[in-house]
Amino acid sequence: MLHYAFMQHAFLAGTLVAIMSGAIGVFVIARNLSFIAHTFSHIGFSGAAFSVLAGWNPIGGLLLFSIASAFAIGGFGVKLFRREVTISVVLSLFLGLGLLFLSMSAKKATAMTALLFGSVVGISRDNVIEIVCLSAAVLVVFAFFYKPLKFDSFDPAGAQAARLPVRLLSIGFLLLLAVAVSEAILIVGALLVFTLLTAPAAAARHMTHSVARMMLWSAAFGVLGVWGGLVLSYYTNAPVSFYITALETLFYFAALSWGRLRERRSPEPAASRA
Repeated sequence: MLHYAFMQHAFLAGTLVAIMSGAIGVFVIARNLSFIAHTFSHIGFSGAAFSVLAGWNPIGGLLLFSIASAFAIGGFGVKLFRREVTISVVLSLFLGLGLLFLSMSAKKATAMTALLFGSVVGISRDNVIEIVCLSAAVLVVFAFFYKPLKFDSFDPAGAQAARLPVRLLSIGFLLLLAVAVSEAILIVGALLVFTLLTAPAAAARHMTHSVARMMLWSAAFGVLGVWGGLVLSYYTNAPVSFYITALETLFYFAALSWGRLRERRSPEPAASRA
């Protein structure tokens, strides 16, 4: 299996994106930004569709549209985009644009289908290089702002009291999330981008209360899901994205069951017994 170049590319790109998404996903859930990740996926799809229509590299359109939307959301404020009507209007607009670009590029329907549903086994060597560079950049910036971002994500009241640049941190994290969504779309597609950005992190929350260990668990779940999906897809010819989604769902419910079992077995606090 690994003697094929396309499988080597798939494993390398999928592993990098899974690690990056696992780390980012913990903070996506902590900051209640799952809906914005969903918004970025639709906006990024429109950008990729425009790039395919124009004959550009799809990753360029993904990054351009998603980063621009990150600045817009950061400028208007995250709270505004939590309103159901606002989200519906934004998603409807960009879905409409994506369908428009899709209809205008009917000859490139295969490329557009890959953007919708993912095509990790179709990752080229150039795509791998792009993913390596983007993942490294995201992880370096993420590590640099880790402590203040952790403080703001898990103790927002304390971060404001400590006079941290909360608005700047919010915009910076949105930019990181935009890049992460753009990369995840190449692996699992715009419709399933939640798989790598939320499912592993949601499972990790039931395994530990430490943020650092939570990130490790999340990255591990993401990597195992991608590896398992690639292996199963290779031997069954079923879509990789289906297996990745199924495995991440299995990990989540297994972690949920383990967390509940651990809570039942743990001794009651002294105050409760008293």
